Amino acid sequence: MSGGWRGSSASRRSEELPPDWPAIRERVMRRDGRRCVWILPSGARCPNPATDVDHIDAKWDHRDENLRALCGPHHDKRTAAQGNAAKKFYRPPVRDFRQAPW
Repeated sequence: MSGGWRGSSASRRSEELPPDWPAIRERVMRRDGRRCVWILPSGARCPNPATDVDHIDAKWDHRDENLRALCGPHHDKRTAAQGNAAKKFYRPPVRDFRQAPW
């Protein structure tokens, strides 16, 4: 697998996938011609071979309609965009220093 969920998060992410994920992944890769379906700014489809199957919307929706084949760079770009979007919603807890124990 390429890109955004290598390492420790990879095992967590793979646990979220259904047991028949390899068959689903293969079906989507075949459907998309094993080629990245990312649309370039020119309007053309990316010419690179697909290496990953990406969830378009909800990550728990494993229906073919919610999956697409992407090349490594476009999958990484998508994963980074999702991570950056999630950061906007994360607010670290605010500590009230007026009530500090010291």
